[in-house]
Amino acid sequence: MTGAAADKPHLSRAHARELLHQMQRIRSFEEKCAELYTQEKIRGFLHLYIGQEAVAVGVMQALEARDGIVATYREHGHALARGLDMGRVMAEMYGKQEGSSRGRGGSMHIFDAAGRFYGGNAIVGGGLPIAVGLALAERMRASGAVCVAFFGEGAAAEGEFHESLNLAALWRLPVLFVCENNLYAMGTALRISESEPEIWRKAASYRIAAEAVDGMDVVAVEAAARRAVHSLREGEGPFFIECRTYRFRAHSMFDAQLYRQKAEVEEWKKRCPIRMFGDWAVAAGLLHPDEIEAIGREVEAEVATAVRFAEAGTWEPVADLRRDVMTPGEAS
Repeated sequence: MTGAAADKPHLSRAHARELLHQMQRIRSFEEKCAELYTQEKIRGFLHLYIGQEAVAVGVMQALEARDGIVATYREHGHALARGLDMGRVMAEMYGKQEGSSRGRGGSMHIFDAAGRFYGGNAIVGGGLPIAVGLALAERMRASGAVCVAFFGEGAAAEGEFHESLNLAALWRLPVLFVCENNLYAMGTALRISESEPEIWRKAASYRIAAEAVDGMDVVAVEAAARRAVHSLREGEGPFFIECRTYRFRAHSMFDAQLYRQKAEVEEWKKRCPIRMFGDWAVAAGLLHPDEIEAIGREVEAEVATAVRFAEAGTWEPVADLRRDVMTPGEAS
Protein backbone atom coordinates (compact mmCIF):
# COMPACT_ATOMS: atom_id res chain seq x y z
CA MET A 1 0.00 0.00 0.00
CA THR A 2 1.18 3.52 -0.62
CA GLY A 3 -0.08 6.80 0.78
CA ALA A 4 0.47 10.46 0.04
CA ALA A 5 0.91 12.99 2.81
CA ALA A 6 -2.29 13.00 4.82
CA ASP A 7 -4.38 16.13 5.24
CA LYS A 8 -3.41 17.84 8.45
CA PRO A 9 -5.65 16.62 11.28
CA HIS A 10 -6.98 18.88 13.98
CA LEU A 11 -4.13 19.92 16.25
CA SER A 12 -4.30 21.54 19.66
CA ARG A 13 -2.30 24.69 20.27
CA ALA A 14 -0.13 22.82 22.77
CA HIS A 15 0.67 20.05 20.32
CA ALA A 16 1.43 22.46 17.50
CA ARG A 17 3.80 24.32 19.78
CA GLU A 18 5.48 21.08 20.84
CA LEU A 19 6.08 19.98 17.25
CA LEU A 20 7.60 23.31 16.29
CA HIS A 21 9.64 23.49 19.50
CA GLN A 22 11.14 20.03 18.99
CA MET A 23 12.06 20.67 15.36
CA GLN A 24 13.63 24.01 16.27
CA ARG A 25 15.62 22.38 19.10
CA ILE A 26 17.17 19.95 16.63
CA ARG A 27 17.91 22.65 14.06
CA SER A 28 19.58 24.99 16.55
CA PHE A 29 21.56 22.18 18.16
CA GLU A 30 22.84 21.04 14.77
CA GLU A 31 23.78 24.54 13.64
CA LYS A 32 25.71 25.05 16.86
CA CYS A 33 27.49 21.72 16.35
CA ALA A 34 28.57 22.81 12.87
CA GLU A 35 29.97 26.02 14.37
CA LEU A 36 31.79 24.14 17.14
CA TYR A 37 33.21 21.72 14.61
CA THR A 38 34.86 24.54 12.68
CA GLN A 39 36.37 25.66 16.00
CA GLU A 40 37.71 22.10 16.51
CA LYS A 41 35.82 21.72 19.76
CA ILE A 42 33.95 18.79 18.20
CA ARG A 43 36.25 16.37 16.42
CA GLY A 44 35.94 13.22 14.33
CA PHE A 45 33.00 12.67 12.00
CA LEU A 46 29.90 14.84 12.07
CA HIS A 47 26.75 14.11 10.05
CA LEU A 48 24.10 16.81 10.38
CA TYR A 49 20.34 16.28 10.33
CA ILE A 50 19.40 19.78 9.14
CA GLY A 51 16.37 19.56 6.85
CA GLN A 52 15.15 16.20 8.10
CA GLU A 53 13.78 17.29 11.49
CA ALA A 54 10.16 16.49 10.66
CA VAL A 55 10.91 12.78 10.44
CA ALA A 56 12.37 12.27 13.92
CA VAL A 57 9.90 14.59 15.59
CA GLY A 58 6.86 13.18 13.78
CA VAL A 59 7.69 9.55 14.48
CA MET A 60 8.49 10.11 18.16
CA GLN A 61 4.98 11.46 18.74
CA ALA A 62 3.58 7.98 18.16
CA LEU A 63 5.90 6.19 20.58
CA GLU A 64 5.78 5.40 24.28
CA ALA A 65 8.57 5.19 26.85
CA ARG A 66 8.57 1.38 26.60
CA ASP A 67 9.37 1.41 22.87
CA GLY A 68 12.91 0.95 21.56
CA ILE A 69 14.73 3.06 18.98
CA VAL A 70 17.72 2.26 16.77
CA ALA A 71 19.18 5.09 14.71
CA THR A 72 21.96 5.81 12.23
CA TYR A 73 25.14 7.87 12.43
CA ARG A 74 22.95 10.94 11.70
CA GLU A 75 21.15 10.48 15.01
CA HIS A 76 21.42 13.69 17.05
CA GLY A 77 17.90 14.67 16.02
CA HIS A 78 16.46 11.29 16.97
CA ALA A 79 18.16 11.45 20.36
CA LEU A 80 16.84 14.92 21.16
CA ALA A 81 13.34 14.13 19.91
CA ARG A 82 13.36 11.01 22.06
CA GLY A 83 13.99 13.14 25.12
CA LEU A 84 17.70 12.68 25.82
CA ASP A 85 19.13 15.57 27.77
CA MET A 86 20.67 18.10 25.38
CA GLY A 87 23.58 18.76 27.71
CA ARG A 88 24.53 15.10 27.82
CA VAL A 89 24.26 14.82 24.04
CA MET A 90 26.46 17.89 23.58
CA ALA A 91 28.98 16.55 26.11
CA GLU A 92 29.12 13.35 24.07
CA MET A 93 29.87 15.40 20.98
CA TYR A 94 32.78 16.95 22.87
CA GLY A 95 34.01 13.54 24.03
CA LYS A 96 33.48 14.37 27.71
CA GLN A 97 32.69 11.65 30.24
CA GLU A 98 29.46 13.44 31.19
CA GLY A 99 28.19 12.50 27.74
CA SER A 100 25.50 9.91 27.10
CA SER A 101 28.17 7.33 26.17
CA ARG A 102 30.79 8.67 28.59
CA GLY A 103 32.40 10.49 25.67
CA ARG A 104 33.48 7.24 24.04
CA GLY A 105 31.02 7.24 21.17
CA GLY A 106 30.95 10.81 19.98
CA SER A 107 28.65 12.01 17.23
CA MET A 108 27.91 8.62 15.67
CA HIS A 109 27.23 6.62 18.82
CA ILE A 110 24.73 8.45 21.01
CA PHE A 111 23.24 5.85 23.39
CA ASP A 112 20.89 5.89 26.38
CA ALA A 113 19.67 2.60 27.82
CA ALA A 114 17.28 4.28 30.27
CA GLY A 115 15.57 6.06 27.38
CA ARG A 116 15.57 2.86 25.34
CA PHE A 117 17.58 4.69 22.73
CA TYR A 118 19.84 1.93 21.45
CA GLY A 119 22.28 4.12 19.71
CA GLY A 120 23.50 5.42 16.45
CA ASN A 121 25.34 2.98 14.21
CA ALA A 122 28.31 3.85 12.04
CA ILE A 123 27.63 0.95 9.65
CA VAL A 124 25.14 1.63 6.87
CA GLY A 125 22.17 -0.66 7.55
CA GLY A 126 23.86 -2.01 10.67
CA GLY A 127 21.01 -1.01 12.96
CA LEU A 128 18.36 -2.97 11.06
CA PRO A 129 19.15 -6.46 12.41
CA ILE A 130 19.55 -4.98 15.89
CA ALA A 131 16.05 -3.54 15.67
CA VAL A 132 14.69 -6.87 14.49
CA GLY A 133 16.35 -8.59 17.45
CA LEU A 134 14.91 -6.05 19.88
CA ALA A 135 11.46 -6.51 18.36
CA LEU A 136 11.82 -10.29 18.69
CA ALA A 137 12.65 -9.84 22.38
CA GLU A 138 9.52 -7.72 22.90
CA ARG A 139 7.43 -10.32 21.10
CA MET A 140 8.83 -13.13 23.28
CA ARG A 141 8.12 -11.10 26.42
CA ALA A 142 4.65 -10.15 25.16
CA SER A 143 5.42 -6.64 26.38
CA GLY A 144 3.33 -4.80 23.83
CA ALA A 145 6.32 -2.60 23.02
CA VAL A 146 7.55 -1.92 19.51
CA CYS A 147 10.97 -1.09 18.08
CA VAL A 148 11.70 1.58 15.47
CA ALA A 149 14.64 1.43 13.05
CA PHE A 150 15.65 4.68 11.35
CA PHE A 151 17.88 4.38 8.27
CA GLY A 152 18.62 6.11 5.00
CA GLU A 153 17.72 4.95 1.50
CA GLY A 154 21.34 3.97 0.94
CA ALA A 155 20.77 1.07 3.34
CA ALA A 156 18.29 -0.43 0.86
CA ALA A 157 21.29 -1.62 -1.18
CA GLU A 158 22.69 -3.57 1.77
CA GLY A 159 22.11 -7.22 2.50
CA GLU A 160 21.04 -6.44 6.08
CA PHE A 161 18.09 -4.51 4.71
CA HIS A 162 16.64 -7.49 2.88
CA GLU A 163 17.52 -10.02 5.56
CA SER A 164 15.93 -7.86 8.26
CA LEU A 165 12.73 -7.22 6.34
CA ASN A 166 12.44 -10.90 5.47
CA LEU A 167 12.81 -12.11 9.07
CA ALA A 168 10.53 -9.40 10.45
CA ALA A 169 7.84 -10.42 7.96
CA LEU A 170 8.25 -14.15 8.56
CA TRP A 171 8.03 -13.75 12.33
CA ARG A 172 5.45 -10.90 12.23
CA LEU A 173 7.59 -8.79 14.53
CA PRO A 174 6.53 -5.44 16.03
CA VAL A 175 9.17 -3.41 14.22
CA LEU A 176 8.63 -0.12 12.40
CA PHE A 177 11.10 0.52 9.59
CA VAL A 178 11.49 4.24 8.87
CA CYS A 179 13.45 5.01 5.73
CA GLU A 180 14.64 8.63 5.59
CA ASN A 181 15.00 8.96 1.85
CA ASN A 182 17.14 12.06 1.27
CA LEU A 183 17.87 11.05 -2.36
CA TYR A 184 21.67 10.91 -2.23
CA ALA A 185 22.80 8.46 0.46
CA MET A 186 26.50 9.31 0.92
CA GLY A 187 26.87 10.93 -2.47
CA THR A 188 25.19 8.88 -5.20
CA ALA A 189 21.78 9.86 -6.54
CA LEU A 190 19.09 7.29 -5.87
CA ARG A 191 17.94 7.43 -9.48
CA ILE A 192 21.26 5.97 -10.69
CA SER A 193 21.92 3.55 -7.85
CA GLU A 194 18.61 1.70 -7.48
CA SER A 195 16.64 -0.02 -10.22
CA GLU A 196 13.55 0.52 -8.05
CA PRO A 197 13.80 4.01 -6.53
CA GLU A 198 10.45 3.67 -4.75
CA ILE A 199 11.88 2.21 -1.54
CA TRP A 200 8.51 1.36 0.00
CA ARG A 201 7.93 -1.08 -2.87
CA LYS A 202 10.89 -3.15 -1.71
CA ALA A 203 9.20 -3.58 1.66
CA ALA A 204 5.88 -4.39 0.02
CA SER A 205 7.61 -7.19 -1.88
CA TYR A 206 8.16 -8.87 1.50
CA ARG A 207 4.43 -8.54 2.19
CA ILE A 208 5.05 -5.79 4.72
CA ALA A 209 2.51 -2.98 5.01
CA ALA A 210 4.29 0.01 3.48
CA GLU A 211 3.64 3.59 2.48
CA ALA A 212 5.46 6.74 1.40
CA VAL A 213 4.88 10.11 3.03
CA ASP A 214 6.13 13.67 2.68
CA GLY A 215 9.07 13.71 5.07
CA MET A 216 9.10 17.52 5.10
CA ASP A 217 5.62 17.59 6.69
CA VAL A 218 5.80 16.78 10.40
CA VAL A 219 2.07 16.19 10.70
CA ALA A 220 2.00 13.79 7.75
CA VAL A 221 4.87 11.87 9.32
CA GLU A 222 3.15 11.76 12.71
CA ALA A 223 -0.11 10.56 11.16
CA ALA A 224 1.68 7.76 9.30
CA ALA A 225 3.64 6.78 12.41
CA ARG A 226 0.47 6.59 14.50
CA ARG A 227 -1.18 4.35 11.90
CA ALA A 228 1.89 2.15 11.84
CA VAL A 229 2.31 1.86 15.61
CA HIS A 230 -1.38 1.06 16.06
CA SER A 231 -1.00 -1.75 13.52
CA LEU A 232 2.12 -3.04 15.29
CA ARG A 233 0.45 -3.10 18.70
CA GLU A 234 -2.47 -4.99 17.19
CA GLY A 235 -0.05 -7.75 16.21
CA GLU A 236 -0.38 -7.23 12.47
CA GLY A 237 3.33 -7.59 11.78
CA PRO A 238 6.00 -5.09 10.72
CA PHE A 239 5.32 -1.76 9.05
CA PHE A 240 7.45 0.32 6.68
CA ILE A 241 7.34 4.09 6.13
CA GLU A 242 9.40 5.83 3.47
CA CYS A 243 9.78 9.50 4.43
CA ARG A 244 10.80 11.56 1.41
CA THR A 245 13.05 14.25 2.77
CA TYR A 246 16.25 16.16 2.02
CA ARG A 247 19.35 17.10 3.96
CA PHE A 248 20.25 20.75 3.52
CA ARG A 249 23.86 20.26 4.56
CA ALA A 250 26.54 17.97 3.14
CA HIS A 251 26.63 14.26 3.94
CA SER A 252 29.36 15.01 6.46
CA MET A 253 31.63 17.92 7.26
CA PHE A 254 34.20 16.50 4.81
CA ASP A 255 31.81 16.34 1.84
CA ALA A 256 32.33 18.81 -1.03
CA GLN A 257 28.83 17.98 -2.42
CA LEU A 258 29.96 17.72 -6.02
CA TYR A 259 27.11 15.32 -6.81
CA ARG A 260 24.24 17.81 -6.53
CA GLN A 261 23.52 21.31 -7.76
CA LYS A 262 23.32 24.29 -5.40
CA ALA A 263 20.11 25.36 -7.14
CA GLU A 264 18.50 22.06 -6.17
CA VAL A 265 19.46 22.51 -2.54
CA GLU A 266 18.03 26.03 -2.52
CA GLU A 267 14.80 24.78 -4.08
CA TRP A 268 14.40 22.17 -1.34
CA LYS A 269 15.11 24.77 1.33
CA LYS A 270 11.88 26.47 0.27
CA ARG A 271 10.20 23.40 1.77
CA CYS A 272 11.97 23.74 5.12
CA PRO A 273 9.84 21.67 7.54
CA ILE A 274 10.20 24.23 10.34
CA ARG A 275 9.22 27.24 8.26
CA MET A 276 6.39 25.42 6.46
CA PHE A 277 4.84 24.16 9.68
CA GLY A 278 5.29 27.49 11.45
CA ASP A 279 3.64 29.37 8.59
CA TRP A 280 0.77 26.88 8.52
CA ALA A 281 0.28 27.03 12.29
CA VAL A 282 0.10 30.84 12.19
CA ALA A 283 -2.34 30.79 9.25
CA ALA A 284 -4.49 28.21 11.07
CA GLY A 285 -4.60 30.35 14.20
CA LEU A 286 -2.76 27.78 16.30
CA LEU A 287 0.31 29.90 16.94
CA HIS A 288 1.09 33.60 16.96
CA PRO A 289 4.30 34.99 15.47
CA ASP A 290 5.28 36.18 18.95
CA GLU A 291 5.04 32.57 20.19
CA ILE A 292 7.34 31.40 17.42
CA GLU A 293 9.87 34.05 18.39
CA ALA A 294 9.57 32.94 22.01
CA ILE A 295 10.27 29.34 21.00
CA GLY A 296 13.41 30.54 19.24
CA ARG A 297 14.62 32.30 22.37
CA GLU A 298 13.89 29.27 24.56
CA VAL A 299 15.81 27.00 22.23
CA GLU A 300 18.81 29.29 21.94
CA ALA A 301 19.00 29.46 25.74
CA GLU A 302 18.84 25.66 25.99
CA VAL A 303 21.59 25.23 23.41
CA ALA A 304 23.79 27.77 25.21
CA THR A 305 23.28 25.91 28.48
CA ALA A 306 24.19 22.62 26.77
CA VAL A 307 27.41 24.11 25.42
CA ARG A 308 28.37 25.42 28.86
CA PHE A 309 27.72 21.98 30.33
CA ALA A 310 29.91 20.33 27.72
CA GLU A 311 32.66 22.93 28.09
CA ALA A 312 32.71 22.36 31.85
CA GLY A 313 32.79 18.59 31.41
CA THR A 314 35.78 16.43 32.19
CA TRP A 315 37.87 13.98 30.22
CA GLU A 316 37.71 10.36 31.29
CA PRO A 317 40.81 9.45 33.33
CA VAL A 318 43.32 7.36 31.40
CA ALA A 319 43.16 4.76 34.17
CA ASP A 320 39.48 4.17 33.39
CA LEU A 321 39.81 3.73 29.63
CA ARG A 322 39.73 -0.07 29.85
CA ARG A 323 36.51 -0.05 31.81
CA ASP A 324 33.82 -2.03 29.96
CA VAL A 325 36.39 -3.17 27.38
CA MET A 326 36.91 -6.92 27.12
CA THR A 327 40.17 -8.22 25.63
CA PRO A 328 40.38 -11.58 23.80
CA GLY A 329 42.22 -13.09 26.75
CA GLU A 330 39.55 -12.04 29.21
CA ALA A 331 36.81 -13.39 26.96
CA SER A 332 38.19 -16.91 27.32
